[in-house]
Amino acid sequence: MRGLRILLTVVVILGVLFVVVDRVAVYFAQDEAAGKVQTSENLASAPDVSIKGFPFLTQVASGELDDVELGIKTYEATTANTSGGGTSTIRIDDLKADMKDVKFSNGYSSATAASATGSASIAYDQLLKAAKSQPTDIFTGVTAQVVNLSDGGDGKIKVDVKISVGGRETTYPVLSTVTVDGDTVKVHADNLPKLVVDLADSRIRSITDFQQTIDQLPGGVKLASVQAAKNGVEIKVKGSNVRLAG
Repeated sequence: MRGLRILLTVVVILGVLFVVVDRVAVYFAQDEAAGKVQTSENLASAPDVSIKGFPFLTQVASGELDDVELGIKTYEATTANTSGGGTSTIRIDDLKADMKDVKFSNGYSSATAASATGSASIAYDQLLKAAKSQPTDIFTGVTAQVVNLSDGGDGKIKVDVKISVGGRETTYPVLSTVTVDGDTVKVHADNLPKLVVDLADSRIRSITDFQQTIDQLPGGVKLASVQAAKNGVEIKVKGSNVRLAG
């Protein structure tokens, strides 16, 4: 009996030590992965990396992790602005990605996830960069410009359009639908004020309707869907063979 108690005690101690070593290994692995992602994506600060599943060490031994969660507080994406031409940057906030079946390669120096899903948000002041926010001629003596974007409720964006006619300025709120088409976020006015329609629907839509291409998301994830919310546009992302590091 005494020998059995000693054996059980040893087993318990070894089990506790294994758990401690496993958790310490996870901590260092997460820190190392965060550093690699920060470097590869040129981030201002290290992202949050959380490796799920237990035990960690046996996953490492197999060369594959079941589930890794990545969180980036702010990400500056290089974009193509189809309204004004050229490229610019747009800030994407609270990017979170859940990566499945992450496989290591090149001696654990790089990792790729079989699939990834996640979410992020684009503040309205950032999306406004894609709109024509400078006065634009639509007729002689008539200009229009987008002066503000905000939540219109029911998943709509409220686009404030200022029309100047003969020195008189009037701002019209226009409810718009936001959608995703490939790598592009599109904003389309549901309806236009009567005065605007009387002037010319197609010309004013060149002001109210705009789009922003976003094709430089971390790891190669892509836009999946988009919806207007209180503080900005909420987006869903997804991808396959997503590069986590290396």
